Amino acid sequence: MKLVGIVGSNAEKSYNRLLLQFVEKQYRDLFDIKILEIDDVPLFNQSDDQTNTPPIQKLQREISEADGVIISTPEHNRSVSPALKSVIEWLSFKIHPFDNKPVMVMGASYYNQGTSRAQLHLRQILESPGVGAYAFPGNEFLLGNVKEAFDANNNIKDQGTVKFLGEILEKFVRFVEIVSGFEKPEIKEKAPEDLDATGTIDTTIEDIDMYAEDWVEQASEKTNAVEGDTYVKLDRGVLTVDQINHFLNSMPMELTFADSNNQFLYYNYHIEKEDMLADRHPSQVGNPLAACHPPATYKNVQWVIQQLRAGDLDTFRINVPTHGPDKFVVHNYKGIKDKEGNYIGINEYVHDLQPVIDWYLQQTGQELVGGNVDGVSGASENDVDDVSSASQNTEPETVDAVSGASENS
Repeated sequence: MKLVGIVGSNAEKSYNRLLLQFVEKQYRDLFDIKILEIDDVPLFNQSDDQTNTPPIQKLQREISEADGVIISTPEHNRSVSPALKSVIEWLSFKIHPFDNKPVMVMGASYYNQGTSRAQLHLRQILESPGVGAYAFPGNEFLLGNVKEAFDANNNIKDQGTVKFLGEILEKFVRFVEIVSGFEKPEIKEKAPEDLDATGTIDTTIEDIDMYAEDWVEQASEKTNAVEGDTYVKLDRGVLTVDQINHFLNSMPMELTFADSNNQFLYYNYHIEKEDMLADRHPSQVGNPLAACHPPATYKNVQWVIQQLRAGDLDTFRINVPTHGPDKFVVHNYKGIKDKEGNYIGINEYVHDLQPVIDWYLQQTGQELVGGNVDGVSGASENDVDDVSSASQNTEPETVDAVSGASENS
């Protein structure tokens, strides 16, 4: 696998450069990575088009030819450096090498925040129209207290941090492979998925229009489905239908089930469509999956189902950042198998992780950002590329090479 690493600073001395150089030598068994510098890229100015200049064309070529990108960013004033922002402006002005490109974000900081705010902002930039990258969701690597993190040979000293970084990079390699699957013009390895659910399986309720708004009622009548206070024997329990409904509706996530025939059969209906993270409507139940997704997404939907059906993936996850900065919404797609290992459908569960993260931080006293030391208040004249106008002598005494966010992400 061929990756490029972009040093997110134009500083002569950069800990983010050291971090990428460490990745290059430490994890060469995972991928080949070429480190790119941005110090010769001019400030973005659309009135003075520099698109065809050698520095920008080189970045365009290297990124386009790579399978994926790793950007190591400093943090200036709670965002990325002006140099990095300018590079992305040029690469989304008339040329678009980041389009559909998997990108991992990491960063190094003097303080224990580990460029968390810059990373959040960079993900939003990468996913904006015109850039169009696939930002690697979750799995943040935030290298804090970076002046103490490296030894004399520029290796990360803490072995727990090295192990953690390796685990994230292994996940990113898998993410690159998944995104590459999205971008294949046709899928030859596996049979195409029938998203219109034109076939039948043992549990298909036939002779009912799948598009009928009252499909649930018609299907229930035809099958004499039980309801109300009728008891149902489960693997390890006996509940009434009402209890099962209340139980599923109380789950702190949105649940959806589609069977192996790609027919949408259930979701836990407890809030209205406009209040959901992934909107569903009662009239959709019974529809084929093709009716639940816009045609432009069919290729991606097919690919995910194929991987789950074949067992190549147990669960596929993707972060959806369009709900706003106060939410961290993850869509999970888990393949369901019976006791013999046969594929019987998909459990899609969607949840906002932010309340859990906030609760955990409150319980443990840890912080993702902020704290007593504001390490991101402004770029210093004499800092190396990191984060602050605060004096280098005001660093916190605690050495935490990987911030709390990284250790628990």
